[in-house]
This record gives sequence, structure tokens and C-alpha cells, in this order.
Amino acid sequence: MEAAPGTTLYPLHRTKTIHLVRHAQGIHNVLGEKDESVYLSEELFEARLTPLGWEQADNLRKYVRESGIYDKIELVIVSPLMRALQTAVGVFGGEGYADGVDVPPLMVANVGGSDHPAVSSLNSPPFVAVELCREHLGVHPCDRRRSVTECQPLFPAIDFSLATLGHWLWTRKEKEIAVVSHGTFLYQTLSAFGNDCHPTIKNEICTHFKNCELRSVVLVDRGLLGSDPAPTNYPGKIPAGLDLPSDVAKNMHQEKDVSN
Repeated sequence: MEAAPGTTLYPLHRTKTIHLVRHAQGIHNVLGEKDESVYLSEELFEARLTPLGWEQADNLRKYVRESGIYDKIELVIVSPLMRALQTAVGVFGGEGYADGVDVPPLMVANVGGSDHPAVSSLNSPPFVAVELCREHLGVHPCDRRRSVTECQPLFPAIDFSLATLGHWLWTRKEKEIAVVSHGTFLYQTLSAFGNDCHPTIKNEICTHFKNCELRSVVLVDRGLLGSDPAPTNYPGKIPAGLDLPSDVAKNMHQEKDVSN
């Protein structure tokens, strides 16, 4: 059977499903739409989510649970900027945090003056803050961040120790990963893909993200970056022996029974 035009096959273990999310509405989004010069204001340093942004995160949280996506995600990669961290824990975090629970919270209460309760890490996937997937560096204070020493107490259960993405994904065992990042990063990254696709698919891949938009894509290892064996493949011809026609195999078993 020949492949249909435009289709191809890849081994399942050489793919990963990536759920891409742009952060929810930040205070810089609101003010910047009215006056772009406000992006230079130091008051927007490490911009936090607006009340509407938290509502957007809560709506996406409900969606990923109702759709079954949440149950499949094994890892959350997040930009270390405040608005992305808040979005990530709001969408993929555990249920409400309670004092006395013997696990650190993903986020303590009222981070960034948000008046938002703490978010538990109980039964949630692990979170890793990755420097490479932050918003582009430039002159805008909203795209700068505080130090890891300052961030860690606010988001105790998030791992801030890693600083690369790219090929690093293929060193992870997780097959279904959420990445919470920024519009420019997502657009520039996705623009590198889809050149070998139909123009409609290329356009679908490379459009700008809205606040708190989620898109799911499949990342394919075409360059042998990963080396893990296929966990779902099953070797045939078990028990070991000659692969004989059924009538021959039956006669051999009968002869063996007689000889015994």
C-alpha cells in the first residue's frame, strides 16, 4: 500500500506531544494597547497577570481537565517571567493549597499583588522554569525578571535550575509536555517549522497566539536525537522457536508428546 500524498509515518517513540500556551493577559498588554510608549515604564517590571488574566487561566484550567489533556501531561515547562509562572500554576497546578499539607505550594498566596490564593503542587505534574523560553530580551522592563533567589520563595515547588530547551527535550523521558511561554517566543519558534507542509498547515502553525491560547503539536525526532527504546513496541515470535505453519507445528508437538 502506497502512502497517500502528503502523509508519512514515524515511530511513536520518536515523537512528543507538546501543548503550547501563551501566558494570560498581563498588565502590560492592557496598558501597551493604549499607548506603546508605556512599555518603557519601570512600573511594568516583570508584569503580572490582570484579574482578567487570572480568569483566562481559570477557564483554560477547566478546559484541560474536561478535555482530558491534564491527565496526560507529564511535565510543565515555563518561562521564568511572572506572568508565565502565574499562568502555568493557574492552569496546570493542583487544587487549592491548605496549610499542613506536606508538599510545597507551586505558588504562595498573593504573588505579584494578585490577591490570589496559594496553589498546591499536590498531584500536579512537575514544573521546570526554563530561561530559553522567556520573552525576548530588550529595553522593556516588563520583559525583565527578578533573580532566581527572589523567585524561588514565591514559587517553592518550581524547579529553577535549568536554562536550556531545544535538544534538551529529547533527554527527558516525558512524552506529553506543556510549555507556557510568550507570544514572540512562540511565534518565532514555530515559524521555523512547517516549511515542508501544505501552506494552510504552515499558516496554522505560524500564526500569533492570543492570551492564554493553547495549541497542541507533535514534535518529531527526525535526526536521531533521542535514543530510548520504544516502550509500546512488542517483539513477536514468542515463545522463541521456528516460525512454522500451524499444521507442521501441531505434528511436531504430537510427535514430542508420543516420545515422552
